[in-house]
Amino acid sequence: MMEKAGQNSPSETVQRLLHANDVSRPKVLIWAREADFFVESLSSRFPNITFVKAIERGDALQFCGDCDVLVARDIEDFDGFVAAMPRLRWIQALTTGTDSIEAIPDLPPNVIVTAARGFHGPQMSELAFLFMLALSRDYPAVAANQKEHRWKRWPQKLLIDKTVVLLGVGAVGEELAKRCHAFGMKVIGVDSVRKSAPGVEAIHSPDRLTELASGADFLIILLPYTTETHHLVNAGVLDAMKPSSILINISRGEVVDEGALVRTLAARRIAAAGLDVFQTEPLPADSPLWDLQNVMITSHVGGMSDVYAEQVMPILIDNITAYAAGACSRMRYIVHM
Repeated sequence: MMEKAGQNSPSETVQRLLHANDVSRPKVLIWAREADFFVESLSSRFPNITFVKAIERGDALQFCGDCDVLVARDIEDFDGFVAAMPRLRWIQALTTGTDSIEAIPDLPPNVIVTAARGFHGPQMSELAFLFMLALSRDYPAVAANQKEHRWKRWPQKLLIDKTVVLLGVGAVGEELAKRCHAFGMKVIGVDSVRKSAPGVEAIHSPDRLTELASGADFLIILLPYTTETHHLVNAGVLDAMKPSSILINISRGEVVDEGALVRTLAARRIAAAGLDVFQTEPLPADSPLWDLQNVMITSHVGGMSDVYAEQVMPILIDNITAYAAGACSRMRYIVHM
């Protein structure tokens, strides 16, 4: 990270702040459902750091007052923490997205914010396949037939030889491409930065999205949300898709024009959509998406897994090591410093 002339380096800044507060033993609050596991694993590795655990938000607010570091999973419910933590120097999010933290009006400029990224490929890829298989084979009808004790058969659509267009080709896209190839699928990428990636036949710029969507059997959205990606999948892109195409969004709801998507699905201009993310979350009870027969909804579970704590642990270890050494510029996935 570039340093501005006349300013302290990140390492010098943190060391100065620590000495100013006479903090010889940093105190870290871990607020997460896996807090017990994190504290037990990290305490033995970092004996000179005090770790405090909290599972409930109320406990986290109660214990955070004298902590220098906050490690948090439920970052969408962050109101009040900055004001309650006068010694706060670093926030480690246990999530990929940190928008809600970076948007805090009173977030001090000297507070470091780091994200947890690079390990979500397996769970995100498996969710994408859940949608592809379930929607291709009309699993909702299968489940309904079982509930009604009804024996009904129809030709089953296969994934082999189908074309997947990945909108966004990062670490998750690479993992998904590997699995698509195992199913005999063709993978095309759309990305504004990358020109090639393992398992991806070709990567094109976003200005070709509408053209590429027209040939997609599955259009899978893997992009982060930015001003540039806002409603990137709009009515024009949706109208270009084939009637047999399926849209899958497992990244951010705002990348899709949700109103246009509702109209497209209601008119059956595309076959179906698998949606894990939405413009408003939780998805409001009165959203028409709930009742559309060609929509499969999951509740923003794409990044979750039963081994999440183990997956994120290497990032925690690396970043705590760097923080304790005053080498914060070496932290992984810095989003605010």
